[in-house]
Amino acid sequence: MVALTLHPDRLLPTDPGVRGIARRLYEAVRDRPIISPHGHVDPRLLRDDPPFTDPTSLFIQPDHYVTRLLHAAGVPLETLGVGSPPLPEDRARAAWRSLCEHWDAFRGTPVRYWFDSELVEIFGVTERPGAANADALYDLIADQLRQPGNRPRALLRRFRIEFLATTDDPADDLAAHRALRADPDVGTTVAPTFRPDRYLEVGRPDWSEQVAALGGDVGDYAGYLAALRERRRYFVAHGAVSADHGHADAGTEPLDRHEAERIYRSARAGTVSPAAATAFRRHMTFEMARMSCDDGLVMTLHPGICRNHHGPTAARFGPDSGHDIPTAVEFTRALRPLLERFGTHPGFHLVLFTVDADVYSREIGPLAGFYPAVYAGAPWWFLDSPAEIRHYQSAVTEIAGFSRLSGFIDDTRAFCSIPARHDMSRRLDAGFLAGLVAAHRLAEDEAHDTICALVSDQPRKVFKVPGQAG
Repeated sequence: MVALTLHPDRLLPTDPGVRGIARRLYEAVRDRPIISPHGHVDPRLLRDDPPFTDPTSLFIQPDHYVTRLLHAAGVPLETLGVGSPPLPEDRARAAWRSLCEHWDAFRGTPVRYWFDSELVEIFGVTERPGAANADALYDLIADQLRQPGNRPRALLRRFRIEFLATTDDPADDLAAHRALRADPDVGTTVAPTFRPDRYLEVGRPDWSEQVAALGGDVGDYAGYLAALRERRRYFVAHGAVSADHGHADAGTEPLDRHEAERIYRSARAGTVSPAAATAFRRHMTFEMARMSCDDGLVMTLHPGICRNHHGPTAARFGPDSGHDIPTAVEFTRALRPLLERFGTHPGFHLVLFTVDADVYSREIGPLAGFYPAVYAGAPWWFLDSPAEIRHYQSAVTEIAGFSRLSGFIDDTRAFCSIPARHDMSRRLDAGFLAGLVAAHRLAEDEAHDTICALVSDQPRKVFKVPGQAG
């Protein structure tokens, strides 16, 4: 079989002179603790600390980066266990064989980089996956998953994750987070994130049921606002540092109070029009910024996704099954109402993400370069690849500088990919800064300070993460 190895200079510049600088910068941050202020790991996994069941449930089922490419290669999603609990062993093996047989589907993708890092550094795999060794690799990893050192909490410590934010429904009782905060064995700070999207989309057929779960008297608009404020306070009391928003667009046009009340009543009656529902959601995004000014939660915004693009797949496998597709998105005019009102408010932080690469240089960089509240979020999802991260680095820093960046965001459900994703970012930051040093645009000591800030200080500052930077 072909050996699977990790080159020590992977992702670093190819020019020998620049590479030497990049090596020194990377070494300065290689082993620093991970700050992960936006992700999707289930907190119950860390609370209960069960052994991972098998390689398929660890590597394939929770990761739509993986399943979407295998589906494109002709592997049915049911074979991969998408939307299902851990599979029986025969089906889990079949899914793993499909992954190994289609290993070439990941060539040139960031998924391949993450996979190689996980297999080699966590599980000691020394052979490149393929059809011939699929079962042997499955057995090797499954055996290691039974070891205490590879349970979730042990890996949390091994990965040096200092802060980990999850993504949580506003109606969640956060019992898992309470248990984690009370358990001195955990070590990592695990914080909830307030994700209110479904409660702001009044055109959803299940919206009334969803809103009732917030508690309180939501029979009128005033009660609805009060319920959202109360749930935000509850999250803050449980350690939350941010509120996350992901709608179809970035609109933030506020409504007159009477118009908001009218639309709310029609939504409660089930008669709201699509246009009114969109207007209300944009109004509520504005209101969420107002609430962030009051309670201190960092507001993150990542619009521009067509959710569940393939209806039959969504109906069968549910959301997050690999077919959310980016769309063009506009920020400058859409955010103007919000930023005119709150963009200079002391303590308000707004982190902007996009999957429309040109928007970083055309809109997000200039916005972050003027408004004290605005930070440029790291590329995510389809853009968290080396080429797009390099584009982001030059596009934003040329306009707004390094101090307006969010620090890296891994945005993942795949627990074991977290260190690989952060390592990719650190290597790319080292390479970019080394290029500036080689071009005599920065002194090396400035580049050293900058990469340390990007890894440690900047995410703490932007996301108001408690603890000491450094």
